[in-house]
Amino acid sequence: MSRHEEHERVRQRLGGLAVSERPWPSGVPRRGPGVAAATAGARTGDRDHWDDEELAPSSGPPGEVRTPGWLDDGRTDRRNRFVPERFRQARLDTGLKGSLALGLVGLVAVLVTGVMVMRDQPMAQSVPPVPSVRADSTTVRAEPAVEVAAVASMAPSASAEVVVSVVGLVERVGLHRLPGGSRVADAIEMAGGIREGADLAGLNLAQRLSDGDQVVVGATGPNSGPPVLGSVMISATDRAPGTGPNVAGSTGTPSSTGTSRVDLNTANEAELDALPGVGPVTAKAILAWRATNGRFTDVAQLGDVDGIGPARLARLRDLVRT
Repeated sequence: MSRHEEHERVRQRLGGLAVSERPWPSGVPRRGPGVAAATAGARTGDRDHWDDEELAPSSGPPGEVRTPGWLDDGRTDRRNRFVPERFRQARLDTGLKGSLALGLVGLVAVLVTGVMVMRDQPMAQSVPPVPSVRADSTTVRAEPAVEVAAVASMAPSASAEVVVSVVGLVERVGLHRLPGGSRVADAIEMAGGIREGADLAGLNLAQRLSDGDQVVVGATGPNSGPPVLGSVMISATDRAPGTGPNVAGSTGTPSSTGTSRVDLNTANEAELDALPGVGPVTAKAILAWRATNGRFTDVAQLGDVDGIGPARLARLRDLVRT
């Protein structure tokens, strides 16, 4: 039961007492002051009310029942409007000591909060100066650049491949890929080896190959007369094949150069096949043209043979004769 309900119940009881209160009968004697003092606080046996002598004198009219001030809480002032009903009648008195204690607790809380706020503020700290390293960084960067350049220049020679042409009296005529630093002997071995009657005396088998070189394995010359070397090594850097240091058997004299040329009118298929840029198919085409048209009267007539263009004709001019 709430306090409000309890007060309401007390009001109802007081209202009932006010209605049942009647004037004192004239024939009923009242008790004297002495008896009332001896029996103070006791109820009469035949009536449900206190004696008049035991009640405090009232300023109101007789028979009126007054409501105590603590019970009259029907009016609510502005201060208690927002206070919950269960706390409106609470009476709290902390006293002097309690008030001082509460004030001390609040002061301590304010001091602790202020100290924590002051400690959380950032503090500026001096940073030592950084030494200049611009000159050192330049030197450090220059050293790796030299090493990288050296490695880059060495890498192609170690891992690059070379493509060479091997023609003539070998098993597999054509282009062959060899690792960098290979020799003439490696190119002949890659071509399947030489055929019977091939000439190896005119080749330097230990010569190192370059990309684009051509190895011509020709037939040996006749037993009688001056030796004619049919094999030749043509470097990719030579502009005029048949001349230069890479041509085997050439001594630089006109007579020896002339005798090393292949006669287009008497050469067989093997000799024509040994010429640079002339394979078995082109050699057969030259023999077929000679059988159809007769002897060659000029080297320029090779341009009429199937498979020989201007570039190949220019390479064969110094290697053949009519």
